[in-house]
Amino acid sequence: MLQQLLHGMLAAVAYGVIGVAMMALGYVLVDLATPGKLRDLIWVRRNPNAALLLVSGLLGVGVILTTAIAASSDDLVAGLVGTLAYGLLGLVLMSLSFLLIDAITPGKLGDELSTPDLHPATWVSAGAHLVIAVIIAAAIW
Repeated sequence: MLQQLLHGMLAAVAYGVIGVAMMALGYVLVDLATPGKLRDLIWVRRNPNAALLLVSGLLGVGVILTTAIAASSDDLVAGLVGTLAYGLLGLVLMSLSFLLIDAITPGKLGDELSTPDLHPATWVSAGAHLVIAVIIAAAIW
């Protein structure tokens, strides 16, 4: 029983490290998409657009990683590799959706994200993040 507990705790730590790394990468990707520093936009200027986009990315990554972990086999290494791969895929596809929405809509989406008033385009991009996450989660399962 103690050995199972230790194995479970080790797995939780390993999956947690992947989760934190994926969230950090997601943060960097949103920071690259927005003019200025994301840290200042959210915590200093209290920008709702930047916060909504970041939250949707974090939730999306969480959905993908949770599904990948739940669907992983008892093989910890295979589960970790799969979780990392699906997490990276999700971040890539979410970033591509941002670029696609930016390309087919008027103006620059990144500029809209830095405006102080909540912009409808932010909701569209945030929704796309969550839809992509759910699609990847369904593909995993």
